[in-house]
Amino acid sequence: MKRIGVLTSGGDAPGMNAAVRAVTRAALSKGYEVVGIQRGYNGLLNGETINLGVRDVSNIIQRGGTTLYTARCLEFKEWDYVLKAKARCDELNLVGIVVIGGDGSFRGAADLSKAGVPCIGLPGTIDNDISCTEYTIGYDTAMNTAMEMIDKLRDTAMSHDRCSVVEVMGRNAGWIALNVGLAVGAIGVITPEVPYKLDDIIAKMENSKKTMKQHFIVVVSEGIGNSEGIAKEIKEKTGIESRATILGHVQRGGNPTLRDRVVASEMGYYAVNLLDKGIGNRVVAMQDHKIVDFDIKEALAMQKPFDENLYKIANEISF
Repeated sequence: MKRIGVLTSGGDAPGMNAAVRAVTRAALSKGYEVVGIQRGYNGLLNGETINLGVRDVSNIIQRGGTTLYTARCLEFKEWDYVLKAKARCDELNLVGIVVIGGDGSFRGAADLSKAGVPCIGLPGTIDNDISCTEYTIGYDTAMNTAMEMIDKLRDTAMSHDRCSVVEVMGRNAGWIALNVGLAVGAIGVITPEVPYKLDDIIAKMENSKKTMKQHFIVVVSEGIGNSEGIAKEIKEKTGIESRATILGHVQRGGNPTLRDRVVASEMGYYAVNLLDKGIGNRVVAMQDHKIVDFDIKEALAMQKPFDENLYKIANEISF
């Protein structure tokens, strides 16, 4: 019996379970058995696998995190461990593996494909920092979580005439900060992609105070950090009580939104179709709202332009 493996690797993201479900159901419908590989490449090396049937993936589409668990595997950077994983795949009679994760996971998938195991990568990360795709699984849920949390913080900021400096996730990319900042009406959005001067944001705050605005939100990307320092400087220069809040890993949890469930399902189905055709060493992506695929090395070499127009809009309508 031909078998397809599926694993989740790197940081968890809402929608990973929807992707696992889609891969499992699509593969079963084509006559494959499905092997769930637990804890990413670590689990593959250590033989942590389970068989996935139709009912094993029932009632997981709405769950955050990953039921297959996830882990990082530094050993997989060494070719000897890649060959060990290849031997495991041969023992399991796998015709290919669907790898759900980020850039690091895709590098492992490229190496495993080179060793002779066809792999398909699905972009699963809240950061939306995978260059070949305009959308990653988990991104929408993370943005909505951050937006809801900042909406709650605004109630306190308004009650106390405060400035809330809120740090959101995104690693070295500012996509979450930009979209959330615009969505909550932040007076300032600070991201790694655009040079900033805190004095410019402070000047906007001073001008807004003249029109009776008494509370403020500043959204800072994780790639910038220093939220405590930014809040301290704002207080020193304006006299406005300022507090820093780091939202942290709460943004990686929770039930995935409709968009994350749908995109994850589309991408999972697409991945199985590629493996069914004997195609490997590809990353599934979204371009112009359509599901497409790229060679893994080509995908990793791409550059993702920052949405400068959206940044301009966020900046010009916040006062």
